[in-house]
Amino acid sequence: MQTTLEKSSSVEDALDSAKRRQVLDGARQVFLAHGFDAASMGEIAKAAGVSKGTLYVYFESKEELFAELVKRQCALTAERLFELDADNHDVREVLRRLGESFIHAMIEPSHVSTVRMVIGSAERRPEIGQLFLDAGPRAGIKRLSVWLAAKVAHGELDIDDVEVAAAQFLTMCHSKVMMPVLIGGEAPPPPERLAYLVERAVEVFMRAYAPAGPQG
Repeated sequence: MQTTLEKSSSVEDALDSAKRRQVLDGARQVFLAHGFDAASMGEIAKAAGVSKGTLYVYFESKEELFAELVKRQCALTAERLFELDADNHDVREVLRRLGESFIHAMIEPSHVSTVRMVIGSAERRPEIGQLFLDAGPRAGIKRLSVWLAAKVAHGELDIDDVEVAAAQFLTMCHSKVMMPVLIGGEAPPPPERLAYLVERAVEVFMRAYAPAGPQG
């Protein structure tokens, strides 16, 4: 049973977390509107509805705030992806489900806006780009690589370099869609088109990496 002190601490933690989200939401608005370089901590505080003093309690600098936004978006995206069951022997079906969840996550407005912010800051802040790569694309490739390696160990796939194969599959899934949405401002294709693109990616992948002989 919680003591009064423990209950008070839980309430404070919840309030602190809510305030932190409030700051991050305000920062996202300002970064999207003005870009990293033109954004100021004063504008972020105003958009978040907090004082500059409160802002600095949570984040020491604009760079730290921006990095936290990028990491948080990558984490949110990762939660929807790469729930890969090594015991599921229907390789095509697992890849199909992964591909569809991956491509839908890539074209979510919040993800697209984050990528645009990172690209906009990359020339002057390459460390932010590296952070995004490590927390996003590289982390996804690593997770898929682990699953592919398990499939290779079970004789269900024949792959010499699972990291390259993982990158190939994910790229095939999103390459036809992501750039038009990201750069051209085009609307995402309908779900049936996305499903078709993933199906073709799975087919190409399996032709390249299915083991010789009958499949179990």
